[in-house]
Amino acid sequence: MPVDEGLALYAAAREAGGLGLPLLEVGTYCGRSTILLADAARAAGVTALTVDHHRGSEEQQPGWEYHDPETVDPELGVMDTLPAFRRTLHRAGLEEHVVALVGRSPQIASLWASPLALVFIDGGHTDEHATADYEGWAPHVAPGGLLVIHDVFPDPADEFTGQAPYRVYLRALASGAFTEVSARNSLRVLRRTGPGI
Repeated sequence: MPVDEGLALYAAAREAGGLGLPLLEVGTYCGRSTILLADAARAAGVTALTVDHHRGSEEQQPGWEYHDPETVDPELGVMDTLPAFRRTLHRAGLEEHVVALVGRSPQIASLWASPLALVFIDGGHTDEHATADYEGWAPHVAPGGLLVIHDVFPDPADEFTGQAPYRVYLRALASGAFTEVSARNSLRVLRRTGPGI
């Protein structure tokens, strides 16, 4: 995540924290954005929640451009970003402000029943995954809360990297439930202003 987008995410999280409800992200990877949410949560006296199966998104698998061989479990031979994430939180001194929910986003969302001040969608980039993240978590954004979507690329040339998040963003706007409040490069911040998804 570029610095300017990170700062925009942090500003949104600080604002949303004022609602006194948890902040949640979908797509933890190694925890860079989690640090931003956790620091905002600490300042607001709330908790940051992060949802990830820690086996890597499509583009992080062996043979792809964004694959990091250091995140492969040497015993199992599969991606495992959980140890790197835990080290990130420890080094930042933010472990006590974060609850890591390890599992598939749709499964965890189906069990969730509490309102959230902020939902940050930054998981898989296929239509299946982005849509499931939106449908699973957007209903939990509290009135006045924020829905933040990363990797929103309107250019069809970016089909693999950002068209699915772009389509989710358009769906959120068309729903009448969310109104855009800011945009910073590929990061969109929307406020819940009505019911539904």
